Amino acid sequence: MATTITIAARFNGPRESGNGGYSAGLLAAAVGGPAVVSLRSPVPLDRPLDVVVAADGVTRALDGDVLVMEAQPAEALDLEPPRAVTVAEARAAEERYRGLDDGPFSRCFVCGRARDDAFGVFAGRLDGDGLVATTWTPDGRAAGDDGMVAPEFVWSVLDCPTYFALYDDPATLSFLASLQVRIDANVRVGAEHVVVAWPIGRDGRKHLAGGAVLSADGATLAVGRALLIAARG
Repeated sequence: MATTITIAARFNGPRESGNGGYSAGLLAAAVGGPAVVSLRSPVPLDRPLDVVVAADGVTRALDGDVLVMEAQPAEALDLEPPRAVTVAEARAAEERYRGLDDGPFSRCFVCGRARDDAFGVFAGRLDGDGLVATTWTPDGRAAGDDGMVAPEFVWSVLDCPTYFALYDDPATLSFLASLQVRIDANVRVGAEHVVVAWPIGRDGRKHLAGGAVLSADGATLAVGRALLIAARG
């Protein structure tokens, strides 16, 4: 059975396409269980995408004949953050955020400096280790039907910080290739949280990173594993 999903223009990552984490989270919801979502082409904005579940269990989002994303059922993600990060540490790290005022991701709805309505997920380096961190206090825009932060917004904030965990130069061009997320507990609207990310490994242009959303007292609420691919050249 085919349905559709639409990525509204306000949920962009790059200027002309959908935020990868948000888009992947919407597709993952159609799987009904743990899934790895792979992004195969830029996610178009304000255009319905056909969501088709194939006989092999893979759920695909199509723009006409173009494969945009596919979600593969998977085992639950086995990943934990290297350590808890305090709110005070995260606030200090935000001061070292390296996002550009004018660049390909400067208007991302999660981490864009050039947007007044961005989520403000500005992950900067922590002193002494490979983590980046930021605080995040989700407002009502992120609420789902139950009043808690909707899963697709959890996916979105687990996307952007992984980039800053992997690359020191904010002009590095790299794109999300796949993302898997495990949500352990509700992320509460109006509560201050800590979002962290850390590098896991590299293989040529393929770079793997982890991310987590923590409560203010350090409990892990959600984790994600992201594969980013750097542009050639």
